[in-house]
Amino acid sequence: MTDSPLQRRRALFLFFLVTGLAVASWVTRTPAIRDQLEVTLSEMGLILLSISIGAMTGILSSGKLVERLGTKAVITAGMLMMLSGLLLLGAGLSCKLVPGVAAGLMLFGLGIGVGEIALNVEGAEVERIMRKPALSNLHAGFSLGTFIGGLIGIGLSSIAFPVSWHVTLTALATLPPTLWALRAIPPGLGQHSACTQAADTRKPSIWQDKQLLCIGLIVLGMALAEGSATDWIPLLMVDDHGFDAATGSMIYTGFAGMMALGRFSGDFFLARFSRASVVRTSALLGVIGIGLVIFADHPYLAATAVLFWGLGTSLGFPLAISAAGDTGNNPVARVGLVATAGYVAFLVGPPLLGFLGEHFTLRYALLVVLFFVGLAFILAPAVTPGKHSHHA
Repeated sequence: MTDSPLQRRRALFLFFLVTGLAVASWVTRTPAIRDQLEVTLSEMGLILLSISIGAMTGILSSGKLVERLGTKAVITAGMLMMLSGLLLLGAGLSCKLVPGVAAGLMLFGLGIGVGEIALNVEGAEVERIMRKPALSNLHAGFSLGTFIGGLIGIGLSSIAFPVSWHVTLTALATLPPTLWALRAIPPGLGQHSACTQAADTRKPSIWQDKQLLCIGLIVLGMALAEGSATDWIPLLMVDDHGFDAATGSMIYTGFAGMMALGRFSGDFFLARFSRASVVRTSALLGVIGIGLVIFADHPYLAATAVLFWGLGTSLGFPLAISAAGDTGNNPVARVGLVATAGYVAFLVGPPLLGFLGEHFTLRYALLVVLFFVGLAFILAPAVTPGKHSHHA
């Protein structure tokens, strides 16, 4: 396989799609996992904490690994760890071994964390080479994967298909296309980028770049909105808006579908409007959706608002990653910094909302998310290439 930009883009889309499918394969089966292990809710919470520990470890080490080894090696390691984690999860469930399940989820999270930063760095480079948007479409692959995986999960749950077989077959089915797609990624990208940055002492640190920090805040707000939806929409719809559990899951699937729709249509809007306009419109839709979920008392209005939440959240993350790569020097380090901020918000934010929800109800805990998405609306001009931060 040659390493043409188009084939690289297709390979990256496949990696995002596989990651989405893998995430959905176990997220949709958490009730079955709890029943299989015969654990309490609090014990299940501790088991699920292992994936966050793995993912945070991976994300915080990914940038340094890319600088040392390059994106190809890091993507390869991340994808193989993620799929190995699913196989270990399947084996742990078959044997009803809680430590095996926790270890599988930790390895799964570690693989995702390690690979995601490298995937975004690679995607930003493909955009630069092709001189056209790519990241919104790539992130659409993840949303499409979670949507398809969610439908498969709902279907297999309805026939009580063994969850250990579900996650094992997902890993085995996605391994061959993953290995095939890795051939399209050329080696070397990102390697030693920190060294070249350090060698040029005339350039200020990226931490002193106010525009980049504004882009980081946009990513933080949008990633927090996406992560909060993933973790809390089904429960929010059941506890606060009176839907049954099955309908709550369907409403979340609607959210995932709108995320995919928004990301697939991103290139269409970027060809006609500025990146800042698209980010600002996305954030506005997110504010409307999240605001209605918090304040609307009619359950069907709240359910419809979730669709706006999904559409509004869809483009902020990928477009801000694109902006980080083309608004200054050392794009690899810039993308790594902003992507890390986004994934940390995605993982750490939702559990913190749970603690707030204990005291103020989950609906009002979402005011924090509403604030950060509103901030993204205000800071949207920061994603304009070559625009100085004081304009933002």
